[in-house]
Amino acid sequence: MPDVLVLAVAEFVPATPRSKILRLDLGDHRFSYRAGQAVRIGRHGQRLRKPYSLATAPEQADRERTLELLVQVGETRSAGAHLDGVEPGTPIDLEGPLGSFYFPATFSESNLLFIAGGTGIAPLRAMVWHVLLTSPHAHIGVLYSARTPDEFAYADELQRLASESRITLQRTVTRAGAGDWSEGRGRLGLDQFGAMIPGPDTLCFLCGPPSLLNHAEAQLRRLRITDDRIRRERWE
Repeated sequence: MPDVLVLAVAEFVPATPRSKILRLDLGDHRFSYRAGQAVRIGRHGQRLRKPYSLATAPEQADRERTLELLVQVGETRSAGAHLDGVEPGTPIDLEGPLGSFYFPATFSESNLLFIAGGTGIAPLRAMVWHVLLTSPHAHIGVLYSARTPDEFAYADELQRLASESRITLQRTVTRAGAGDWSEGRGRLGLDQFGAMIPGPDTLCFLCGPPSLLNHAEAQLRRLRITDDRIRRERWE
């Protein structure tokens, strides 16, 4: 059985109109996990817990002593009964780590591509930072799709990394009426995938809605990316 920790909420702040960032204080607790894995959380003492991918690389967690989760919320800004009334200092039960979607301990590919939809950016952010902190010479590409421009979580951070040439970033929105949006619109196309894939030795990680993942996998195969180089986290 996975271990259960009781951690205090450090922050629970808006990220986008439909998501919030939950930061948990690790304190002196030891918590080992792989970049991309998830945990199950809920208010301390209640039985209801829900799974969320960790958006923090293990190296960041060790240094900053916090874990970060990207929590989807509804129109009322509520995450649900398992996190009802959460505020700084609230104790949270955390179970984990969970899941087999994580960055490998070793890899031979020099090119990495991360494809995210919506809050699917969370485990991929953990992977990107893990690579930046441990394998800085790897080439990192990020393809990120969201409904509207204000639904890109970690937008400032990703744009900063792109401006520093630490990653290559392409974003696209799928809803019409995006105002002054000057980047991609509509479904990610073959040209966008091709521009991010220098060759068939690219290792790809995908997380998001099934429609996006199915489309992305089809495009990757057209570009001669074999199944053993495509890692997926499917949303049910």
